[in-house]
Amino acid sequence: MGETRKKTKPKPKTSDDEAEATGELASPHAFSLHLACGLSLAAALWIARAGGESVDLVSDPSRTLRLVWVIECPIAILLYSLARERPAQTSYIRAVVRGALALPAGAMVNALGAIALGAPVGTQYLAKTINWSLVMSTWTVVPAACVFGASWNSWQRIFAFTKPISSIDFMICLPAHGAIIGAWFGAWPMPLDWERPWQEWPICVSYGAMIGYLVGMVASLGFILLRHGHDHVKVD
Repeated sequence: MGETRKKTKPKPKTSDDEAEATGELASPHAFSLHLACGLSLAAALWIARAGGESVDLVSDPSRTLRLVWVIECPIAILLYSLARERPAQTSYIRAVVRGALALPAGAMVNALGAIALGAPVGTQYLAKTINWSLVMSTWTVVPAACVFGASWNSWQRIFAFTKPISSIDFMICLPAHGAIIGAWFGAWPMPLDWERPWQEWPICVSYGAMIGYLVGMVASLGFILLRHGHDHVKVD
């Protein structure tokens, strides 16, 4: 008599397994990531104002912006690298290195874009432009580099077509677009003859980018909650 083989039922997939396979992040994880980035931004502004520097965006934009990217960028790299695509093929260290290399590359792109759109050029603006560009790179290019690497299709989907399809897509797309759109709106008061100190480059542009970035983070969390709620309704 042949040996009888016990048939084992396949283990049902849990929501965490499906999330890992599709690149989805659970809502608490998405909230924690955005909260950490938001708190690092707040900490940088607090340190600049009350932690011994005694400066702000109006009195010393260069030093304030430098504190923002120095504090927030490492946190963004470390956290977004955890959400990298294809984690089985891409190590965490490799994702971290991608984010670090993307910081200066993204800063160059942002600086050239700002200059092309009318940002002032000169030695007195050099430090301000460099630090503003590094902050913008932290909010736009660095997260995408950590997660997508050299995946051209993913970059094109997020930045060219604005078609996020997963939770991490929303977390990268909306804050990045919010920062860019906010910076554009923030530049409007610069040429006006109000003669206010905050009209100087890149003060009002930085405030606009910061507001747009924070609004984008909140909006991305809202979209993620809606998607997860819709998915649960479909399953039920």
